[in-house]
Amino acid sequence: LRISRSRRQSSRTPRVSFVMGILVRSANRFVARSASRLSVRSKHTLPDLPYEVSALEPAISGEIMQIHHSKHHNTYVTNLNAALEKYADAEAKGDMAAMIALQGAIKFNGGGHVNHSIFWSNLAPTSCGGGDSSTAPSVTAAITAQWGSMEAFQSTFNAQTAAIQGSGWGWLGLDKTDGRLKIATCANQDPLSMTGLVPLLGVDVWEHAYYLQYKNVRPEYLKAIWGVVNWRNVEQRFLEAK
Repeated sequence: LRISRSRRQSSRTPRVSFVMGILVRSANRFVARSASRLSVRSKHTLPDLPYEVSALEPAISGEIMQIHHSKHHNTYVTNLNAALEKYADAEAKGDMAAMIALQGAIKFNGGGHVNHSIFWSNLAPTSCGGGDSSTAPSVTAAITAQWGSMEAFQSTFNAQTAAIQGSGWGWLGLDKTDGRLKIATCANQDPLSMTGLVPLLGVDVWEHAYYLQYKNVRPEYLKAIWGVVNWRNVEQRFLEAK
């Protein structure tokens, strides 16, 4: 009787292993399909401009806006999605080396996408209030309290941003630890949030943002862009961040 039971138990073992193998493979396929569907749903997309490409002229030409938005920003979005897909695949495989190697691409392209998305909304045609700081009473009051006047603030902002070596961004941000506004600069596509500041206004000083129109005279571009700053948007960001 004992021998008979042993034989029955041994005959069940391979069947149990076989069934478990099927279940594990099915679960893995389900997880893979779910991850794939999630990846598709969470893909980043290029936002539409809230105005015509020529609407910011003469401060920024339509040609620059067309190239900047449809080519440069779109490239950041495309490369970000590709990097995130590779990262998800590496994470699923437990490939730590690949995950670490992809951090640079995610930071650069993710920052490019975030920065440009803010930039487009920070601008507006003069016909829609662009350049009119009276539409931002709270921000204007804070700027005046810290820099003495809007003109003094813009002069300081322009000087610090023009001095960026190579490519980068000039920012007006809010430091939530003390409630004060700060002018900051970031290299390449590093997002301002990495410094702990909340982004209110960003100005792109990569050459693709101005070179076709202003050549190598970055300060002239910085002077002109204040005429199309969407202060309503800056005010909204300021009030939401406080």
